[in-house]
Amino acid sequence: MKKDIRIALLIDCDNVSHSSVEGVLEELAKYGTVNVRHAHGDWKSNRLSGWVEKLHPHAIRPVQQFAYTTGKNATDAAMIIDAMDLLYSNNIDVFALMTSDSDFTPLVLRILESGMAVYGFGEKKTPLPFVHACSQFIYTENLESTPEEKTETTKGIEKKSRNELRGDTALVKLLRTSLEKVSEEDGWSDLSKVGKYISNNSSFSPINYGYKKLSELIRASELFEVEMRNNNTSIFVKDARQ
Repeated sequence: MKKDIRIALLIDCDNVSHSSVEGVLEELAKYGTVNVRHAHGDWKSNRLSGWVEKLHPHAIRPVQQFAYTTGKNATDAAMIIDAMDLLYSNNIDVFALMTSDSDFTPLVLRILESGMAVYGFGEKKTPLPFVHACSQFIYTENLESTPEEKTETTKGIEKKSRNELRGDTALVKLLRTSLEKVSEEDGWSDLSKVGKYISNNSSFSPINYGYKKLSELIRASELFEVEMRNNNTSIFVKDARQ
């Protein structure tokens, strides 16, 4: 029987909006069960009023952090302690950090050293050191939904067009390099292996480009040939230049 992945979600409410928490939980549900949900912040502050409304509906436990000194962020230290306690408890398989603060970069690196993945969720203002340190990072703006859209679909980001995808040199290089690294002798690559290679070497997520799956992004770019194999259960891709 396959083991259910246990995920700990730690939220820095001082540095990330409450409007995307539903999208974050839906995204994490793809990987396992979010059995730990801690939201850190000064709950006496009016700034967290939006977060207060999200706690009970999503079974998130608020963790009170008093602002002992003006200009100092007590939430950072408390969240790091919380993470380390969970790390040593051996009751967690994966961490998810919802924050836009690069001060958590050393924490991400420490967790990675323990052999656990770290999924990052933060606003587009998040500094790149934190973004790149995470196993996968998704901008929360891409997961936000408005009240009118709750019954329909997640707002998300508009899908990048074919030309926009091709014009992103860093993306094109990442995709082509990943295909090359796992390609077979005939030049074709199993997309599942491509995805695994990418996740092991970058914080890339197709969601940041408006696509739910890597296969959708691959097809939209029109940079690769796509072929279904094994009774349409496997996707193989090949650089169209070959």
